Amino acid sequence: MDMNAVVGSHDLLFLTLDTLRYDVAEEVAAQGRTPNLTALMPGGRWEQRHSPASFTYAAHHAFFAGFLPTPVAPGLHPRLFAMRFEGSETTAPGTCVLDAPDLVSGLAGRGYHTVCIGGVGFFNKRNPLGNVLPGLFAESHWSREMGVTDPRSTEHQVALAVRRLEALPREQRVFLFINVSALHQPNRHYLPGATEDSPASQAAALEYVDGQLPPLFAALRRRGPAFCIVCSDHGTAYGEEGYTGHRLGHPVVWTVPYAEFPLNRDTAP
Repeated sequence: MDMNAVVGSHDLLFLTLDTLRYDVAEEVAAQGRTPNLTALMPGGRWEQRHSPASFTYAAHHAFFAGFLPTPVAPGLHPRLFAMRFEGSETTAPGTCVLDAPDLVSGLAGRGYHTVCIGGVGFFNKRNPLGNVLPGLFAESHWSREMGVTDPRSTEHQVALAVRRLEALPREQRVFLFINVSALHQPNRHYLPGATEDSPASQAAALEYVDGQLPPLFAALRRRGPAFCIVCSDHGTAYGEEGYTGHRLGHPVVWTVPYAEFPLNRDTAP
């Protein structure tokens, strides 16, 4: 994908499925439980990648510097976005190079209106730390109903995203970032009878998330065209080799699902 042709002509969606493990995402897709995402992903499958960090705050700082999850195959992999700096070995002709300290301000400099819809605590704006990442955007939103404890969080996030997209002129290009919180612990409430979080409850959470996304994609198509990046920021351990949680160096934490795809404009009246 030549991002120099995309930037300026497309809306941009960056959707991070916070804490989603690659193995969980791949299994759920193979079982046909995420039909909406699967229909959009190239080949109907997630791409296996490595996260640049093992927890939300560090991973998103890397993402917003242009370092999205890296393909697992050895070698140098050209990036979609890069902030201009000397010595970059992964900047290619198709890379959109921005003269900015971060992706958000760089896209704003290219005429994009930037919108953040937060999810987990690092986006909750309730303290100085929770304002760092949202503070990059022209507008940012968070409420308890979009956080990790609300079983309908994705529904609320998508509804807000649709309202914001519909409120903006179609000719105004938008960079919409959404941090989906439903996969993060606690996610046991998505699996009836579960008393603790597990890969199975995260799988149920992903199935819930997939069911909430169609209105978002429809809103993007109405404005269209759009280019979408959907990935996890890191995985999490559920007892593997004695490990629980993330911010640690286990393969289930570092290995994440990734997909990128365009959405054409809906020309229906």
